[in-house]
Amino acid sequence: MHIPTLNPAGTPLSPEQLQVFNQFVSTLTPEQASWVSGYLAGVQAALHAKSGGGAGTAPVTGHGPEVTVLVGSQTGNSDKVAEEFKNRAIARGLKVQVKSMGDYKFPQLKYEKRLVVVVSTHGEGDPPDNAKEFHEMLHSKRAPKLAGTKFAVLGLGDSSYTHFCKMGVDFDQQFEKLGAERITDRVDCDLDYEDKAAAWMEQVLTVLAADVPVGAGVQVTGSSVSGFASEGAGYGKKNPFPATVLENLILNGRGADKETRHIELSLEGSGLTYQPGDSLGVYPTNHPELVQGVMDRLGLQPDDAVTVGGETRSLQHALLHQLEITTLTRPMMKHYGALVASKKLAALVDEKNPDRFAAYVYGRDVLDLVTEFPGKGIQAQEFVDTLRKIPPRLYSLASSLSAHPDEAHLTVSVVRYDAHKRRRLGLCTGYLAGRVSDDTRVPVYVEHNKHFKLPPDPSTPLILIGPGTGVAPFRAFLEEREATGATGRSWLFFGEQHFLTDFYYQTEWQKFLKDGVLTRMDVAFSRDQDHKIYVQHRMQERAKEVFAWLEEGAAVYVCGDEKRMAHDVHKTLIDIVRGQGKLSAAKAEDYIKQLQRDHRYQRDVY
Repeated sequence: MHIPTLNPAGTPLSPEQLQVFNQFVSTLTPEQASWVSGYLAGVQAALHAKSGGGAGTAPVTGHGPEVTVLVGSQTGNSDKVAEEFKNRAIARGLKVQVKSMGDYKFPQLKYEKRLVVVVSTHGEGDPPDNAKEFHEMLHSKRAPKLAGTKFAVLGLGDSSYTHFCKMGVDFDQQFEKLGAERITDRVDCDLDYEDKAAAWMEQVLTVLAADVPVGAGVQVTGSSVSGFASEGAGYGKKNPFPATVLENLILNGRGADKETRHIELSLEGSGLTYQPGDSLGVYPTNHPELVQGVMDRLGLQPDDAVTVGGETRSLQHALLHQLEITTLTRPMMKHYGALVASKKLAALVDEKNPDRFAAYVYGRDVLDLVTEFPGKGIQAQEFVDTLRKIPPRLYSLASSLSAHPDEAHLTVSVVRYDAHKRRRLGLCTGYLAGRVSDDTRVPVYVEHNKHFKLPPDPSTPLILIGPGTGVAPFRAFLEEREATGATGRSWLFFGEQHFLTDFYYQTEWQKFLKDGVLTRMDVAFSRDQDHKIYVQHRMQERAKEVFAWLEEGAAVYVCGDEKRMAHDVHKTLIDIVRGQGKLSAAKAEDYIKQLQRDHRYQRDVY
């Protein structure tokens, strides 16, 4: 691909600078040009912030039309896409402002002329926490007519869920209903989203850049560089670091009904850094027995040559290290169904029957599928083309770099269960628990999460709610506060099944309490009495104190299961505010929403 040079017209460069610049860009590869573009955009954003602007507060200066990018993100992927879009747009001379939906002033919507929406879908079709209120307002009677607005939507999701990219669909349809005009068709991205998102960006920017004055930006024509420039050099999602295992310990006591592990990994030499609240992405390998079973059922040979991502590998290597076979997705089943020409399989993946699809895929994997729907005569490459790449599994970091330099600690609950006459094992938890030894190198990278961070003021009180492995980030929070000498109070709510076998990090909490790092701790062990007790019950018992802490400026953090625990904790918070504050139900909900707007109520739920 030829990298275009600048025309003298419209640039602030001197003739000498322009000559040097054009000579420089003419030597760049597409990948290098993309990196330089992202770097310069970052420099411009930094200068803007230094001058008093700051990210997401005002448009980055350009000569072209203004574009507003609205982001709905739970774990940070949508934020990355939005940042990449901004960098590319600036390089083309556009003015861009990126706004979290949670911080966006809804009355401003009717004035937007060019709107780009990047939104993820959380769980089974829910909006991310920072997009809930905006989504609600957009579907209410208060939503403005948008006849003069052009828009584009990118949805991020996981195709193993029934309601894949539902939020992208919702926003796309609602903007159209309000009269806005599409810039280009919506694109829905799976977990491996980068290349597809990059192609969508170029479609959108090609249209928007048509209004940019000549010479205002680098006009890129034809197919663009794929992937993201923002990751830059070094280790990251596309180039994980091979971490050495330092410790792999079982946290449970003897006789426990579950297996939870504390894993310590060395990041020495990686250059990777993280903050409390971030996650570690881990790339697991499939179980060799599962790989062999799939090949046997299909009559394929381990050394059959296949191409994955432009590289030729043996089928066995591809199935072990690259392709997902533990989870069934609708796209995979549709593709495979076309190869085996099964009416029954076609009915299972029909989008008109989401409940039937959800019931079938629960507890089943690719071996189950090829056993029930044999693929006689299918070639290795045909089969490989039905599969998506193994997505990394994310685990909340249970350590602070301030306390453990060059290390990353994880708290992992091993998934084991029986279904459909077979023993099942979680892909990544099974890998970490059973196939990782001292000399194993585990491919990892850091996933930053700006939506789950300690408050900037170290004196802010913390209410930490983390049952089970959800307590992991709070170990990191307290280690960080101890290492930095933070003075704020902290209150931890922890729950599990049994006190004797499942009190994770008990001695560490006791030390934090003794040293004053942890002010108080309430525990709930659900199976140690006839009636089950959970963390939300302990919160309700301490309702007066919880509300007092909130009134004194405490920030609330919740980590763990979303469907049951986090939902019940959220309801309990509203009940506490309503009862202790003597507020109506609506006012109590507004109180909690304001906590979210002020970033005093953050959740890392799954």
